[in-house]
Amino acid sequence: MLIRKLFKFENAHIVRGCSTQRCSENIHGHSYKVEVLLESNYLDNGQMVYDFGLTKLYIKELIDSFDHGITLWSKDDADYIEAMKKYSHRWVELPVSPSAEQFSRVIYLMVERVLACTAMVNGEREVKLHSIIVHETDTGYAQGFKEDAHSELMGKIGLEDISFSEQVKKEWSDSELWEKLISHTLMKNPEKV
Repeated sequence: MLIRKLFKFENAHIVRGCSTQRCSENIHGHSYKVEVLLESNYLDNGQMVYDFGLTKLYIKELIDSFDHGITLWSKDDADYIEAMKKYSHRWVELPVSPSAEQFSRVIYLMVERVLACTAMVNGEREVKLHSIIVHETDTGYAQGFKEDAHSELMGKIGLEDISFSEQVKKEWSDSELWEKLISHTLMKNPEKV
């Protein structure tokens, strides 16, 4: 069975090297919609694949990290990155360009790690992340799967290479969330936190 949870965020970026000058040479923003699709052949004690309430803490907080901020590519011009960090307190820096395709891969890896670090305590079994769909506009989206998220051909993404501004981290329920995810030392059951 497949279930879907929808999240939203507003974000600005530049996608260097793309075909259109508007996108590759100008900071611009989108109203993103992110669909997290989970799957399992089993139902838990509540007869659900995965309680949507469990997504409200860590998964929502990580996706919300992009809201009202700017996403930067670590290989962009150093002066540009420095200026954006100086004038925006909410930013995320990625090891890949912030296209919808790369957002789907990055968010896939984040959600995958949250699931791997979360203790299943209500009879959930074999809950897997099916895919992430990132709607950049009403008419266009990118859908990333496990093989995409882990593909070095599409650009290596190490979770340790993703960084969040101090303001973003302060807004999490646990300011050390990212460090705990990287080191696999999270988590209690999120609904009990």
